[in-house]
Amino acid sequence: MPTFIKCPVCHTETPWTGNPHRPFCSERCRFVDLGAWADGKYRIADDEREDESQPADETDRQ
Repeated sequence: MPTFIKCPVCHTETPWTGNPHRPFCSERCRFVDLGAWADGKYRIADDEREDESQPADETDRQ
């Protein structure tokens, strides 16, 4: 029995094996997700910078 997953964008159930777009159901959903990253809708937290008012370059010099 094939394994099915839900597309992270549209939540359509799609087979895992034989799917060239996995974990997405289609090329469209892949590009929607890529566009969200490009627009800054997804972020990875940066715990290293304590003071957001100074750029990283100036913080390193002090």
